[in-house]
Amino acid sequence: MAVVETVLARVPAPLRSVLVRYREQLKFAIVGGTTFVVDNGIWYLLKLTVLTSKPTTAKAIAIIIATIVSYVLNREWSFRTRGGRETGHEAGLFFLISGVAVGVNLVPLLVSRYVLDLQVPQVSLWVQEVADFTSGSIIGMLLAMAFRFWGFKRWVFPDELGGHRRDPDTGALSGSVSAPGGKVPSGR
Repeated sequence: MAVVETVLARVPAPLRSVLVRYREQLKFAIVGGTTFVVDNGIWYLLKLTVLTSKPTTAKAIAIIIATIVSYVLNREWSFRTRGGRETGHEAGLFFLISGVAVGVNLVPLLVSRYVLDLQVPQVSLWVQEVADFTSGSIIGMLLAMAFRFWGFKRWVFPDELGGHRRDPDTGALSGSVSAPGGKVPSGR
């Protein structure tokens, strides 16, 4: 039994139907949570070591690495039944949307640091770090997440191409994720 099936089997029926109905958003949120940890772990590692005077550069590097992780997880799990484009075209669109999202993500941090001047020596180190985290990791990431979800569904993994992705194990075209009779879909 797949992990998702195991988890869904333990969830009460009313909640299960909601989770199944919104499974794509739920998977996207789980991928987002994973990449949030990757992004912030790398950001703080760089910001507190080799890029102490360049927090925006550290954040951009962290976002790029987290975006690569996001592509793999979204393509293979969140939007598995969408898309169907040639991989290079799909990846190009994904990274184009994600590149714009990097800019969206960095705007609040840039405003915090360089417009509101929330940086040492104008404020304490504690205030600077709270402002950086709030603007770069919460506000920026939420704005970028909303933009990415919309862009990915609209252009990268469009529904009209759904069900056309080939199964890597069998080479067969995959079907849709809707479960007939309200059953929990397998492997998703």
